[in-house]
Amino acid sequence: MKTWKKNVWILVVVVLLAVLPLIFVKGEFGGADGAAEEAIQEIAPTYEPWFASLMEPPAETESMLFALQAALGAGFIGYVIGLYKGKASKPKPKA
Repeated sequence: MKTWKKNVWILVVVVLLAVLPLIFVKGEFGGADGAAEEAIQEIAPTYEPWFASLMEPPAETESMLFALQAALGAGFIGYVIGLYKGKASKPKPKA
């Protein structure tokens, strides 16, 4: 199989892995913070947090910052992998 055909198949599989859960999973996607808050309220209904947030950004801003953090992390990891791969494939000078 040619390289470009393999790449197309890989792309199709990745897109399906991203889209199929959105189609088949019914209900609302909730975050871990909300689930933790519900569990705490269930266990200790009189619990009050020690601190309050300094700033409560809108949901869109919070989501954008989370996506930006993920993109920067993936970029950094990709850079480091590429750097080490490049160093490993560089021919070593003969003495």
